[in-house]
Amino acid sequence: MSLSEIKDRIAKAETEHGRAPGSVQLIAISKVQPEARVRAVLEEGHRVFGENKVQEAQGKWPAFREEFGPVEVHLVGPLQTNKARAAMELFDAIHTLDRPKLAGTLARLAQEMGRCPDLFVQVNTGEEDQKSGIRPADADEFIAEARKLDLPLGGLMCIPPVDEEPALHFALLAKIAERNGLGGLSMGMSGDFERAIAQGASHVRVGSAIFGERDYG
Repeated sequence: MSLSEIKDRIAKAETEHGRAPGSVQLIAISKVQPEARVRAVLEEGHRVFGENKVQEAQGKWPAFREEFGPVEVHLVGPLQTNKARAAMELFDAIHTLDRPKLAGTLARLAQEMGRCPDLFVQVNTGEEDQKSGIRPADADEFIAEARKLDLPLGGLMCIPPVDEEPALHFALLAKIAERNGLGGLSMGMSGDFERAIAQGASHVRVGSAIFGERDYG
């Protein structure tokens, strides 16, 4: 599938669900993708990308930004506290604020650096032990604590369990966001982004449907 096809599907879903045209931002997930594929999407004019790892992004985006001008890069994978400074220097948004220790580190660095990327709190909507994120029952308290630290919270993010209906998780995330006055909802991937848009997604994270399957070999 091509970038233009994905954009057409997003526009159609916006219309079908009464969303304003252009209200959903497409994050092209370029992790583990060959440079040639990423370059092709840049050459098509897309300027919002997502990466899973700080180190991989450091090796890729400074040169691309120099060549193509401003490109928004979002961190959508787990962030270790020892990589927090590098992440804050490189990324425009971090979608994986998932624990108090990381919140404290980001707050300290934000004071020191005088800037902070937009932050999304990752909520573990499926309460899966192997997945990071704040449990839904703890989300309100965590959001309040993050705000006390003056962190710029843009919204919430989730990755639903693979064997459950994602729309239920998107609806839960939207409910938590609404009661906490947060407008950003980072949810929906290649297989379910239209269902995420129906539930109010502001950012959808699409990788393989744009770039092709990843080769982890």
